[in-house]
Amino acid sequence: MKKKILLVILAIIFIAINPVFAARKGAKTVEQLDEVVLESPEEQTDSIEVPQSVSITEQRAPEEKTLKEKLQDVYHLEVEKYDKPTYLLEDVFTHKFDENSIMDRTQLWAGYNGDIGLQFNQDGLSHEHTTNHYDINTINVGYDGFLKNNNADFRVMINIAPFSSRNVIQNLFADMYVATNKIPHHRLLVGHSRPPVGLEGAYGPFVLPFIARSQISRNFGTVRKLGARASGSYSLVDYDFGVYSSDTYFQEFFPGAEFIGRVDLKPLGKTDGKYGKLLVGTSMDAGHRDNNFCVIGAHVQYDYKRFMANFEWANANGYNGPSGHSVDKHASGFYATLGYMLTKKLQLLARYDEFDPNHEIDNNKSREYSVGLNYFIKGQGLRLILNYVFCQNEAAKDSHRIMLGTQILL
Repeated sequence: MKKKILLVILAIIFIAINPVFAARKGAKTVEQLDEVVLESPEEQTDSIEVPQSVSITEQRAPEEKTLKEKLQDVYHLEVEKYDKPTYLLEDVFTHKFDENSIMDRTQLWAGYNGDIGLQFNQDGLSHEHTTNHYDINTINVGYDGFLKNNNADFRVMINIAPFSSRNVIQNLFADMYVATNKIPHHRLLVGHSRPPVGLEGAYGPFVLPFIARSQISRNFGTVRKLGARASGSYSLVDYDFGVYSSDTYFQEFFPGAEFIGRVDLKPLGKTDGKYGKLLVGTSMDAGHRDNNFCVIGAHVQYDYKRFMANFEWANANGYNGPSGHSVDKHASGFYATLGYMLTKKLQLLARYDEFDPNHEIDNNKSREYSVGLNYFIKGQGLRLILNYVFCQNEAAKDSHRIMLGTQILL
C-alpha cells in the first residue's frame, strides 16, 4: 500500500515540473532563432501576413486624417521646389482605392491664374494713352486617375477661361488622354495634350516664370493637339516624339499630319546635381495644313542652387500656333532669362525677348524687356507675381506694362 501511495506522489511531482522544463527548452530555441535572424541580411517583402492571433482592430490600416487635420497640414506646408504644380488640397480631393481594385487613386483639382494690369504709351500717363485690364489667364479643372503598378494613367481637364477666337466647345476641352509608364524610362500617350513645341512652349500654365510667355512661345507653341506620342527619360538624354492631327482645338477634322519632336541632352546628368543641371536641346514642328510649315528651335537651360538661366531660339517657315496656321510666313525670335532666389520664397527674374513676325517686312521687330518678382507662399500652389514689361516696337509706339498676378492651385 505504501509503495502505491509513493508512486502516486512521484507521478504528481513529475507532471507538475515537466511544463517548466518544456518552457525552458522553448525559450532556448527562441534565443537561438534570434541569433540567426540578426546574422541574416534584412529581407524586403511586398506584403506582410498578419498572424491569426492579432485582433481585427489591430489589422486595420491607420485611420485617415480628418478634414481639419488635412487643412492644418496645408497651413503648415512648406514647398522648396517650384518646377511642378503643388495642389494645396491634394489630400482632400484624392481618393485611394482598396487593394482589390485595379485603380490606385484619383485626384480632382482646380487651378486659377489671373492678373490686373496697367498699360501706357511712352509719351505719358494721360487718360487717352492709359488702359487698365483684368485678365483671367487660366481656369482649369482636372480629374486624374492612376492604375496600380504604374500600368496606366489618364487625365480629363477642361478650360473654363474664355478665348475670343474659339467657341465654347473648342475652348472647353483641354487635356484628354490615356498614358502608360509601364516600359522602363518611357511614357506612351494617346489623346489630346500639349506637345513640346520648343522649351517654354511645352510648359503648363502653372509653372511659367512670368505672367506672359515669350513671344516665340505664344506664337509657335503653347497649343494642344490630338495624336500619339512617345517620350523617354535617361540620365543623359530625354526625348519626346509624336504624330498629330495638324488641327488645333478641334477646329477641323484632320486637315493634315504633323510631327513634333524634341531631344534634350543632359551633360551633367551623372553628377547627381553637384554642378547643377544643364539641358541642351533642339525641337522641330513640321506638317501640312493647307500648306507645308516647319518650325525648328534650339534651347539651353541651366539651374544651380538658387540661380537659373535659359535661352531659346526658333525659326519658322510657316507655323501652326495657337492662333491657327500662318501660311508661308517666315518668322523668328529668341529670348534669354535670368533668375535668382533671393530667399526661399522670393524669386527675382529678368528677360530679354525679341521677335520678328515677318521677315518680308522691314523694321517690324518687337522687343520686350521684362523684370519680375515671384513670391511663392506655398510653392506654385499659392503664388503672387509682379511683372514690369517695356515693349519696344519698330512698327508701333513703345509701351509699358505693369501686371500684378495671382495663382492658386487646389
